[in-house]
Amino acid sequence: MSFSRDYRSPASASGWNDQASLDAGLRSYMLRVYNWMASGLLLTGIVAYVIANTGPSSLFFQVFQTAAGPLPRPTLLGDLAMLSPLAFVLVMSFGINRLSLQGAQALFWAFCAAMGASLASVFVIYTGTSIVRVFLVTACMFGATSLWGYVTKANLMQFGSFLMMGLFGLMIAGLVNLFLKSPTVYYLYSIAGVLIFTAFSAFDAQRIRVTYPQFAAYEGPEMTAKRSVYDALSLYLNFINLFQFLLQFMGVRNSSD
Repeated sequence: MSFSRDYRSPASASGWNDQASLDAGLRSYMLRVYNWMASGLLLTGIVAYVIANTGPSSLFFQVFQTAAGPLPRPTLLGDLAMLSPLAFVLVMSFGINRLSLQGAQALFWAFCAAMGASLASVFVIYTGTSIVRVFLVTACMFGATSLWGYVTKANLMQFGSFLMMGLFGLMIAGLVNLFLKSPTVYYLYSIAGVLIFTAFSAFDAQRIRVTYPQFAAYEGPEMTAKRSVYDALSLYLNFINLFQFLLQFMGVRNSSD
């Protein structure tokens, strides 16, 4: 006859079970978040490719041939498509407690589609091969930094305010250079963008891991599911911005022929 022995006290055994349950819940939650992010990126890519390579492209931009290659200039609808993602982000950010789960999910899909429309001109400016190459580089960088942010013991939360200051500085520099049109400022702006959104990828991965136990204990399944959509949006934005900044360095432009 054999006996299973557990020398832990009832309290410690209960604590171990609670921790195991929390870890399982966190893994499930993170998987849901990354699935949402990956699905959003897929939708964005499909919409951008379809618009760039079919008739509707003329509704969003007109292509002019220059010595540097084709230059797409947005139409009024194209300008709206480029501004619409900001509107979606604001609605989702300030409406987290007002939106239903279905409403948050619908807005996320609409946002990803609108982002695809705003990025359609990328397929006109750059070669398809270089777009794929930069996407793979972005995926590797994002995956490595977000994994590091998730597993590291270093406290990245203390850098949140610095990253936000850097983000605002990046936005101001981009607006200023619209008027200056300085190649040097543009180059430094692109470098700063890569660094900031690489850091944000690690920061947000740790933020999700750290905050999950705080809301998992008292939020219901619907609120947790809705929160996963918002966390996916944060990671999605990090990926998209990192991709665009890397494309400025590594992208190969289409020729004017």
